[in-house]
Amino acid sequence: MAGAGALAGCQGPGASASPDERRVFRYNQPEALTSLDPAFARNQANSWAVSQLYNGLMELDSTLTPVPALARRYQVSPDGTTYTFVLRPGVSFHENQELFPVSEKDLHPELDAERNAANDLSVPVATRPVTAADFVYSFRRLLDAKTASPGGWIFRGKVLETPDGAPSDTCFVAVNDSTLRIHLKKPFIPFLGILTMPYTYVVPHEAVAKYGKDFREHPVGTGPFQFRLWDEGNVLLYKKNPLYWRRDAKGRQLPYLDAVAISFIADRKTEFLTFMQGKLDFLSGIREGSRDLVMNRDGTVRADFKGKFAVQKVPYLNTEYLGFQLDSTRLTGEQAVQGRALRDVRVRQALAWALNKPELTAYLLNHVGQAGTSGFVPAALPSFSQALVPGYDYQPARARALLRAAGWGPRRPLRLRLSTVAERKEIGEYLQKQWANVGVQVQVDINQSAAQQELVDNGRAAFFAKSWLGDYPDAENYLALFYSPNFSPAGPDKTHFKSAAYDRLYDQAIRTQDQAQRTALYQQMDRLVVAEAPVISLYYDELIRLSQNNVRGLKANPMNQLLLEGVWKK
Repeated sequence: MAGAGALAGCQGPGASASPDERRVFRYNQPEALTSLDPAFARNQANSWAVSQLYNGLMELDSTLTPVPALARRYQVSPDGTTYTFVLRPGVSFHENQELFPVSEKDLHPELDAERNAANDLSVPVATRPVTAADFVYSFRRLLDAKTASPGGWIFRGKVLETPDGAPSDTCFVAVNDSTLRIHLKKPFIPFLGILTMPYTYVVPHEAVAKYGKDFREHPVGTGPFQFRLWDEGNVLLYKKNPLYWRRDAKGRQLPYLDAVAISFIADRKTEFLTFMQGKLDFLSGIREGSRDLVMNRDGTVRADFKGKFAVQKVPYLNTEYLGFQLDSTRLTGEQAVQGRALRDVRVRQALAWALNKPELTAYLLNHVGQAGTSGFVPAALPSFSQALVPGYDYQPARARALLRAAGWGPRRPLRLRLSTVAERKEIGEYLQKQWANVGVQVQVDINQSAAQQELVDNGRAAFFAKSWLGDYPDAENYLALFYSPNFSPAGPDKTHFKSAAYDRLYDQAIRTQDQAQRTALYQQMDRLVVAEAPVISLYYDELIRLSQNNVRGLKANPMNQLLLEGVWKK
């Protein structure tokens, strides 16, 4: 395999000098990896890569509940504005002689003791412990304009600010080496969930100072693996961190693996074939060209595939939807003409009633996904309820009646253009036929992903296909798309939907500490989104993961995290 020679020095204590494939985990990253700096972990490629190298204060457990990671414990003030974290002792950054030069007086015997007895304990450990000041530095760095991190939004507007909107000196405070305090300007109940995001992983200031922008390819963290080599576009290699702080339930030090090897095969068919040949240990997601090789139409695993590989199917925190640009000032020309028609809620509702979503998921997705017949919040979250948040099912007669009431019909047909991307072309063509059945003529425009993103962010598409993948597992992250202070391009509200009643509910929900009351508020907000229809939920995604039969400990969750510290190969 590519880069195997570089793995010779990645073996765990007592292993042979040559690479043992049973202790190397191999996965492919088809999307471009742009940085190993957690401040730029804005997509799955970057998030997966940095999650092996770094840790944060909090992490998600198997139920998607935020629990302490580098924090040993935490406390929230009664008013919900002050968070105090006590750090876990014995956590150090990865060894790096350039950053943490050592001499005899710098020996860390308590860290050396963590090493296997096969190591030479007389060698100084080129590292240093993590302190509260490191979190202060890492968090303020996200908000620093010079960093240009896309992750600054997670704190901006939430932590204490100066009158001019800059973060105050007291928003993040190192009380002492082991105690960190964060001050919010008002309660924000999902805040612990935000602290599980890769943006919040801790970094040493020495590394950023030394490498500058090149820190993207010289990562130094606290995670189970540490950086070895990155040949961009070809291979990325990690080796085991011998000083990792975490142990398993039996007291054995993690990780079990000696190394991780990441390839960059862009073509999905080639990626699938490489997995089938046993040259990859894991595959996330299967596309149209490969889905029928694995899944029957009813969503079950094909008999000739069953047993060859392990197949996991779990709900995915992703809602696929259609959006409408409701801001009349953002559209021009033909798009403005469409925009005027789509600002009539009856038209938006008609377009929703016209779609047979269960048929879509059955015939185009092999039942990988749940029909979007409820609100915008996906099925994996507690506030999801088809009974309490009923959405749009298939009622074409109702769609035609609404269109007639809005002034559209055979003598005055409604003509629209739907902006989408190549991977959703088949879905777009299916929708096109459904709308034609109720007298709406829709042209499907295919754009490159970057161009589609720019059109939507800047409000230049009246009607568009999009998805929202949760940043953290709280319904607020989805419902924030309809909160008017969050207008794009700076915020996530792509439709520029505005409702004073909705904004009041949102403000109340993020301050409500009682879980049941907050869930009821979320459902009330979701019902309002259904009624006003700034978006049409197509389906709530599901995640398919394939792995080789000898892989153990690889767990799937609705966030589609890739966590390798507890994985081993039989």
